[in-house]
Amino acid sequence: MLPVAPIPATGGTPARLRQAAQAFEAQVLAQLLQPAFATADGSRSAFGGGAAERQWQPMLTEAFAAAAARSGRGLGLADMVLRHALRLQETQPQENRP
Repeated sequence: MLPVAPIPATGGTPARLRQAAQAFEAQVLAQLLQPAFATADGSRSAFGGGAAERQWQPMLTEAFAAAAARSGRGLGLADMVLRHALRLQETQPQENRP
């Protein structure tokens, strides 16, 4: 799984919130893509399949998911999570903000 930096309970900057939302989307997308890549016929791949290719497949799936989330071509989940996090921050009392 991709590492996700924890956000303090008092919130974070919009840039940090966006980064966390994209990391979350990448994790969800990687989980959704895993079965699709698991059923692919490795013998037809450019590298011929085999144990080594199967070993690195989860990392490749995570890299595809992270790239899709960063580019904005993922599921659109990061934008929804970010909007919700920002809305929660706005409703938070001023003295609890960083």
